[in-house]
Amino acid sequence: MDLLHKNFPSYAPKKGEEYMNPKQRAHFKKILESAKMEMLEDIERTVHAMQDDATLFADPNDRASQESDIALELRNRDRERKLIKKIDETIARIESGDYGYCENCGVEIGLKRLEARPTATLCIDCKTLDELRERQVAK
Repeated sequence: MDLLHKNFPSYAPKKGEEYMNPKQRAHFKKILESAKMEMLEDIERTVHAMQDDATLFADPNDRASQESDIALELRNRDRERKLIKKIDETIARIESGDYGYCENCGVEIGLKRLEARPTATLCIDCKTLDELRERQVAK
């Protein structure tokens, strides 16, 4: 998800501009839709490449290497599929007017955080607490 929006300039709010106004929501929606289209194209390319590369190697080492490459590619595509789902949920939040506000406490997430992670649903404080809890549970 990092740099989903590498092709987009950061949003520069004007002085006194209202948070999550229509221009800001449109900016983030455009970033998310572009990232989603890029991932869907990658997935499509992977499917075609896997179909084209479906070679049966006689050498067990070559076969194992090919299977390893395919497994890695499938894991990456699965990760992208999950991210696409998250992007769709984020776009729905933009359209409902809930985007940009923390799901836990309701405060503004902030434009800089959203620029870094457009699918963020928690403010930095709630996310930090969430990660601390995860670490404690993992011990």
